[in-house]
Amino acid sequence: MELCVSLILFLVSLPAFLAKEVGHASVVVDGTVAIAHIDNNFVCATLDWWNHEKCDYNHCPWGSASVLNLNLSHPLLAKSIQAFNQLRIRIGGSLQDQVLYGVGDLKYPCHPFRKQKGGLFGFSTGCLPMSRWDELNHFFSKTRPLVTFSLNALSGRHHKGAGVWVGDWDSRNTYDFINYTVSKGYQINSWELGNELCGKGVGASVGAEQYGKDLIKLKHIVNQLYNDSHIKPALVGPGGFFDQKWFTTLLQVSGSGVVDVVTQHIYNLGPGVDPNLMQKILNPSYLDQISGTFDSLAATVRHHGPWASIWVGESGGAYNSGGFNVSNTFVNSFWYLDQLGMSAMYNSAVYCRQSLVGGHYGLLNRTSFVPNPDCYSALLWHRLMGESVLKVDRNGAPHLRVYAHCSKGSAGITVLLINLSNQTDFIVNVKNVLELDRADRSRSTGKGSKFSRGLKRTVSWVGLKASDGTLHRKEYHLTPKDGNLRSKIMVLNGVPLEITKDGNIPELEPVIVPVNDPISITSFSIKFVVLPHFEAPACG
Repeated sequence: MELCVSLILFLVSLPAFLAKEVGHASVVVDGTVAIAHIDNNFVCATLDWWNHEKCDYNHCPWGSASVLNLNLSHPLLAKSIQAFNQLRIRIGGSLQDQVLYGVGDLKYPCHPFRKQKGGLFGFSTGCLPMSRWDELNHFFSKTRPLVTFSLNALSGRHHKGAGVWVGDWDSRNTYDFINYTVSKGYQINSWELGNELCGKGVGASVGAEQYGKDLIKLKHIVNQLYNDSHIKPALVGPGGFFDQKWFTTLLQVSGSGVVDVVTQHIYNLGPGVDPNLMQKILNPSYLDQISGTFDSLAATVRHHGPWASIWVGESGGAYNSGGFNVSNTFVNSFWYLDQLGMSAMYNSAVYCRQSLVGGHYGLLNRTSFVPNPDCYSALLWHRLMGESVLKVDRNGAPHLRVYAHCSKGSAGITVLLINLSNQTDFIVNVKNVLELDRADRSRSTGKGSKFSRGLKRTVSWVGLKASDGTLHRKEYHLTPKDGNLRSKIMVLNGVPLEITKDGNIPELEPVIVPVNDPISITSFSIKFVVLPHFEAPACG
């Protein structure tokens, strides 16, 4: 009887088994020179001002995730930030240009945001009390993030019409706020001016020439108030969607050394309500489309602001709070890690994910603070991918995305493999361009074929040396629980990533694989492969 049952189960699963294909991909990594560089704290997450009244598509996913009322005492919030050993955090978002600071000669009551008909984004102005700012900084002193605070850039201006705001920026409240921050000794890594006011803007816009003048004013304020400090925060802007003409004018008007970081926002998946959101995430051609924006911004900064670095200051994939049961599930990591890899290739030094908490796209669940799958993806990237970005050439197989960096904190390189195919498992042959060059030279000089064959055996399979002399590599294979792409539980090397019994973030342990074993990646999965002894002069 048991034999019959087993035979039936085998026959039922046979079509799916036969439908699986095995593809072979060849990847050549050039470790001779870095093609780009990222910041050591490349991974960044945002804290937003949206409150429980922010609703999109009949969902209200923000709850108590606002800067003004986020539960800072929840142990998982602190532990999640501390797991990164300095996570970069940006405080900002759509409502920031309506934020008043409850300090100095403020002529308005210090009230929180509330819904208001006719208000920008449907909300009134809101206020940050200094008591709350003190609480936030006490929390930051324990969790040690690198904080970017994005300032109100509409203060003092008036609405001319059609979303255009004109007039000089009134910096008095900002001056008092920064002065208070300095007097308290609070550590701010960078100050940013405005949110999505560039080009046509989102809800509101300010002309590039005026914006450039305002950034000069803010630079003077920062220089004055931090005059006695040994470290001055960077000045960041404009924090919006890339418009080549507008960004060029901004850099030309503000001039050399004013803007330290040029920030752009990315929401390349469209609205969160799009029924084709998952299909976009899994479509390599669609994912490639945003590369032109990264390239154009890099060229603009190179030509008109070479003193500045580039950040993705905010990116949630899908706008309007993200996609319900998509942005907080495993499938979103295909988009997210691909974005990290792609943006790094174009010298984006930092990538800020919208959001740490709140919306559907939060790295953490907004009530329990349990990490969503993308949080573990971010954590692995942060721990494994170093500052130097390496060139990767691969053969066909468009559904296999490949990125390589020098490893972080150790020798060798780390390769990120993303398999977007639903039916093809890949065997990946990773090669070192140095060894290929040597093999070519040996053939051209008539050296014996034994040398070439030896190279083929060792070309990229150098890894961790065990006590018995065997070489190994490390692998971190990410899959969704039960094969469900919309699962909120990520599986690492076959083990579900869940909060431990004592309430801690789980350890992210690799599997140690003999170096001569083929590198493989199953369909709809992600893998970080650490090759500790890969010869890469660019990695020092």
